[in-house]
Amino acid sequence: MAAKEFIVAIELGSTKITGIAGKKNTDGSIQVLSVVREDATPCIRKGVVYNIDKTSACLTNIINKLKTLLKSEITQVYVGVGGQSIRSISNSSVKTLPEDTIISQGLINELMDNNRFTDYPDLIILDAVTQEFKVGTLYQIDPVGIQSSKIEGNFLNIVCRKAFFRNLNKCFEKAKISIAEMYLAPVAQAQSILTESEMRNGCLLVDLGADTTTVSVYFKNILRHLAVIPLGGNNITKDITSLLMEENEAEEMKIKFGKAFIEPAEIDTEEMLPVNAERSVSAKAFNELVVARINEIIQNVWFGQVPPKYNEKLMGGIILTGGGSKMKEIRRAFTEITGIKRVRIADTIQQKVISTDKDINAHDGMMNTALGLLAKGDMNCAGPIIKPVQDLFDTSERAISQTADTTKTKNGNPDVSSRVEPPAKKPDHEKRPQGDDKAVKNGPQNPHKNGWLSRGYHFLQDLGTKILSAENEEDYNR
Repeated sequence: MAAKEFIVAIELGSTKITGIAGKKNTDGSIQVLSVVREDATPCIRKGVVYNIDKTSACLTNIINKLKTLLKSEITQVYVGVGGQSIRSISNSSVKTLPEDTIISQGLINELMDNNRFTDYPDLIILDAVTQEFKVGTLYQIDPVGIQSSKIEGNFLNIVCRKAFFRNLNKCFEKAKISIAEMYLAPVAQAQSILTESEMRNGCLLVDLGADTTTVSVYFKNILRHLAVIPLGGNNITKDITSLLMEENEAEEMKIKFGKAFIEPAEIDTEEMLPVNAERSVSAKAFNELVVARINEIIQNVWFGQVPPKYNEKLMGGIILTGGGSKMKEIRRAFTEITGIKRVRIADTIQQKVISTDKDINAHDGMMNTALGLLAKGDMNCAGPIIKPVQDLFDTSERAISQTADTTKTKNGNPDVSSRVEPPAKKPDHEKRPQGDDKAVKNGPQNPHKNGWLSRGYHFLQDLGTKILSAENEEDYNR
């Protein structure tokens, strides 16, 4: 049965495009109706579109597959924006006021608008997060009603390259897909993964993807920093290929044997790891490659992206998600480098999810962004129900009966208006001589179908007619 109400979200990941459809239940749970995926490696790199035609084709395939599964048209979709092009920039807007001015909401809105119109060369503001307002010497979250002669608004602007935003819109326009709203994928993900306590007390959310690692810092329920590092799990795989193996073999070995942290005393210099049935590689060399790349990623996250003023304020700890969070000893690796002992792996979102999809039920963190986008959407994306197309070549008795019934009126007489009239004149080779009714009667009951059976029947019929005509002529000549 076709669903009448559902939400559709599309996530443009670094290696794949995911389309997900579902609905929200009254108890707060999310029921996933269908999930489809398309390989994005030929058209998207590190979450950034570089081939518009191929990306549009992938989006079209996603929508067509969802429509087939849902048996319904799709009027609009929610889109998750992420990738290497996304980053945050701090900005402030100051306004001097007459003496003893009482700050109003209109004044706050004016500061927010001024920030929104900040000009960044080659960049566009996707979202602006209010940090706090400085009134006099004090910082306030809500300064309305306070008397002051000066106010300063501090904002965190989430920006991306204009070319990326333009190309992304072109892809959906070319695929003729209407966008309900574009969401920042890391923000939508965080709202479904992080607990209220973690966001209030301060936490670091790290999404370890295939080609990128996304870093989000929260404190007092406010996003304080957002960045995307162009390093991910695929970099580890490529390092492993330096041990003279194919990339698919390296990926399998990473999943099977890879560890993010190993004590020096645990390393066995004699141990060998099997690549395939024919050869093995040194476990020591393998582990050194994996650990070195993991350390590089964590150091870029902690020392390169976390603002120093929040280093001691992350009481909520570190939350890991994404495919890279599945690696063995990943929590220990983060603790060793950052010094933060509270490290949690978010294998799924906070809301209860009802689904039969194996990837969602795997709870490995790889579907968290798509589920977060689905949870954030609130408008119905369902269109008219798609009616099944009648098979014109259906030779079943029911189909023939239904066709015959449509040519009759209520009193059972033929409906002349619905009858297809024969051509005025047939070619000579299709004419049937008189006296051939018996041959027609004994022939197939449904010779009207256009196919090899029909053509064979008419050929035998004409051949029989010619033989009878020849015999009659011979008898006459006798």
